[in-house]
Amino acid sequence: KLKFNLKKKFQCVFEGIAKAGNPTLLNQIYTELYITEGGTGEVSDEHEVRQIETASRKPDRPERTIRQEDIFKPLPGRDEPIRTVMTKGVAGIGKTVLTQKFTLDWAEDKANQHIHFTFPFTFRELNVLKEKKLSLVELVHHFFTETKEAGICRFEEFQVVFIFDGLDEYRLPLDFHNTEILTDVTESTSVNVLLTNLIRGKLLPSARLWITTRPAAANQIPPECVR
Repeated sequence: KLKFNLKKKFQCVFEGIAKAGNPTLLNQIYTELYITEGGTGEVSDEHEVRQIETASRKPDRPERTIRQEDIFKPLPGRDEPIRTVMTKGVAGIGKTVLTQKFTLDWAEDKANQHIHFTFPFTFRELNVLKEKKLSLVELVHHFFTETKEAGICRFEEFQVVFIFDGLDEYRLPLDFHNTEILTDVTESTSVNVLLTNLIRGKLLPSARLWITTRPAAANQIPPECVR
């Protein structure tokens, strides 16, 4: 049922301004994004346009390109799985559509069928819950009611992917130094504490995370949490 509802949600996109114009099938208009591995070096927070300029220069070493369905595949020569991926890119480059395509391919049984659940969130919708106290399980139940209806209250035994789109739109500070450690998926707390502990790997360490952001906001997450 989750797959069915995600399919319904993401198979159509509105070209141009959100919800304006005619809905178009995502699979018809999707264009592969040029995704490369590794950081992008120094970029001025005020001048994200430099990101585009540097992308057109020849890199010092050959870049490894990544297909969206392979976003969690271990790097060549490494066995350990990737837990957290951060995709950085300037506004309008296609980060959101990239995550939607990943989710749609999963929901349509085209890719990543070893994953039991894909839960796509946007930071914008998480802002609305800033005053609420929720456990991780309640947060999932709130946005994906199918899981509540199915009586799923633990996720440790499942392969789960959390997608968090648009870190630059998040209105609360993520504090990785002072936030209390939380390991219980049924314990209620603020969304901020849930997010911080998910990203740290303290809460549901078996889950995989995919965060998208504009370059200027990327430094909110410590590099050691992205691996």
